[in-house]
Amino acid sequence: MTSTTKVGERLLKQLNKKYAPSHMVAFRFGRYDVATKTDEDGNPILLFIGQADERGIIKGDQFSRRLLKDANGVVVKDHWDYKGKV
Repeated sequence: MTSTTKVGERLLKQLNKKYAPSHMVAFRFGRYDVATKTDEDGNPILLFIGQADERGIIKGDQFSRRLLKDANGVVVKDHWDYKGKV
């Protein structure tokens, strides 16, 4: 995963779940450590994936999510952008 610049389908299924609003959520995904920051609705919007050190800081890749909603709150666009190494 860290050598590519896209989020895989299996990880996207995990990221499409709702989590606690405005929190950092950490979990293991295969051999990777993952941390994601959620928005006020509980949608993951920042993603860090790689290997965590002893302090829990992840060294790997960073992604940000673009969620565009219409006036009724229906998601029109849902896209993850690669932001580089962290």
